[in-house]
Amino acid sequence: MLRVHFTAEDFARTRFAGRPAPLQELHAAMTTATTRSGGPLFAPWRGRVLRSLPAASSPLADLVPAGRPPSFLDVLGDTVDDGFEHIRATSPVLVRSELERVYGAAPAPRWIRGLHAGDETAWHTVRRAQQATYETVLAPVWSVVQDLHREEFTRYALTVAEHGVAAALTGLAPGSRVHEGVWEWPGAAPARDVRLDGRGLVVLPTFHHPAGPLVQDVPGHPAVLTYPAGPGLPPTAQDPVVAAEALAAVLGRTRLDALRLLAEPHTTTSLALALHVSNATASSHAAALRSAGMATTTRAGRSVTHRRTALGTLVAGAWAR
Repeated sequence: MLRVHFTAEDFARTRFAGRPAPLQELHAAMTTATTRSGGPLFAPWRGRVLRSLPAASSPLADLVPAGRPPSFLDVLGDTVDDGFEHIRATSPVLVRSELERVYGAAPAPRWIRGLHAGDETAWHTVRRAQQATYETVLAPVWSVVQDLHREEFTRYALTVAEHGVAAALTGLAPGSRVHEGVWEWPGAAPARDVRLDGRGLVVLPTFHHPAGPLVQDVPGHPAVLTYPAGPGLPPTAQDPVVAAEALAAVLGRTRLDALRLLAEPHTTTSLALALHVSNATASSHAAALRSAGMATTTRAGRSVTHRRTALGTLVAGAWAR
């Protein structure tokens, strides 16, 4: 069980990361790929990732022997460059202690020993490996990750506004609870206690790690908790034409067009005119989208207005890419 201990000040300092962190997401993805998290549902994605990794990525495996990553790899930052600057700013004492922790008495590759000694060439090796891996694994789906992050951010913000921080936290982890200032997350492994002691907490979703949470707890800094979010499988990049055809096969071409049009509010009449169908047919398409949670309908007198929901926008995004 994970137990995160809050003070009143910590609740006030708890925030949701405004944007996804590329390196944090990348390390979550590589953890999933190399530890076989997610079971057979992740097998096709894992196979594609591991087959496509360039040789320049291999040093990352040296940094995470036996699935035990050094804590200085887990950083926030809006870009890969920002994230690496945070990593590079890690104190030499912490770098050495973390490398010693993850390797223990096992022999380390020569370049890892160079990193332990603060060799600049070793840091360049880390930077090249991260960039090469990001370009292969995350760059093709980064726009999808950004969309999913906005969805999570909106859901969290609405829950905080309506029910408070404690309710928002438990909503991120089904089965968890906040009791007497402690957020308890059953089943999280390894079992640990994290005491914030006024530092606050940053909450960050990941869409590539199904078994969470991942906790970064560096003294003197806010703790960062990365939790599994999204539809349950890693985002995948699709050819836009293929994606459009696949979605049209599910919804039907006219209904897909209706979903696209409802990015802006439409009455039944204006939707029918735009689709070149009758009012009754337009109303039927809107009702089907509403039943699927992809559209809403509001009535004012005799007029009704249809518009897309957040789910509808997310689904329609596959059509646009």
